[in-house]
Amino acid sequence: FVGHGSQPDVLSAAGALDADMIIAVTLYDEVNMVACQVAHSIFNVPTKVARIRAQSYLESHWSDLFSREHMPIDVIISPEVEVGEMVLRRIALPGATDAVRFADGEVAMIAIECLDDCPVIDTPLGQLSELFPDLSAVVVGIWRSGRLFVPRSSDAMMAGDLAYVIARSDKVRRTLNIFGHEEPTASRILIMGGGNIGLYVASAIEKRQANAKVKIIDSSRERAISIADELSRTVVLHGSALDQQILLEADVGRADLMVALTNDDEVNILSSLLAKGQGCESAITLINNPVFSNLMTSHGIDVVVDPRATTVSEILRHIRRGRIRGLHS
Repeated sequence: FVGHGSQPDVLSAAGALDADMIIAVTLYDEVNMVACQVAHSIFNVPTKVARIRAQSYLESHWSDLFSREHMPIDVIISPEVEVGEMVLRRIALPGATDAVRFADGEVAMIAIECLDDCPVIDTPLGQLSELFPDLSAVVVGIWRSGRLFVPRSSDAMMAGDLAYVIARSDKVRRTLNIFGHEEPTASRILIMGGGNIGLYVASAIEKRQANAKVKIIDSSRERAISIADELSRTVVLHGSALDQQILLEADVGRADLMVALTNDDEVNILSSLLAKGQGCESAITLINNPVFSNLMTSHGIDVVVDPRATTVSEILRHIRRGRIRGLHS
């Protein structure tokens, strides 16, 4: 249907009277909020999901705004928060190329790359269970040569595999160590892009990692000044993420981790490769285009974050309600 998503006649034509759920995910927070209000007040749609990007709407002291009596929205999807938390999980678990938590944080799914020196390759999974009976971790999937399969106890992992492991959260570090990943948590972090996600990640690191040294590079002078006022320990630099001089000024060669979070896939990819080329230990790169995502991990970028997949997984979790409590696509 072509039309304005919050207007009653358009919603009516699209079948709002019979709808179980409305998912409002336009680029505009206010349109999404009004669409949910109209769906509730006029069409009595039971479940309302809205994408809301502006963090000012989401501050805890305004939480009553989205209650049933005011502007009833059952589920708020905030891409910046979802993606920011995904990036923070990757920072907290070096060695994992993907990490998602379930069961209120008690259980984690991690993707682990099996390198040539991985101690557990070429060993049947059944034997691994006997070697580590108290590990509380299970290999549930293996990605090999472009194909995902569920392994049997007689199968063994090979160098180059990506192993998906479900583990108790308190066993994740030990699981990574068993797979040969003993990388320390990054303490010198360089963030490219001071947008909503970059600011969210930097402010969270300031709160969660007291010893971390964080620098942000942003191409907008006004934005650089604005985020410098909001952050207390983070150094903010104004300039292009592709400028060699700026990268030298940011001391990229001594950084443990570079996180590319601009709105431009090409800038994220190139700045990550430049940083790695100048000596940065590893790179986490935000990529929207799935064509780029599939190419990049074989070109020196360690971790790719896909904001669409993260947001879609969160929406699917609420669509497939009932017995499904958590879902990651």
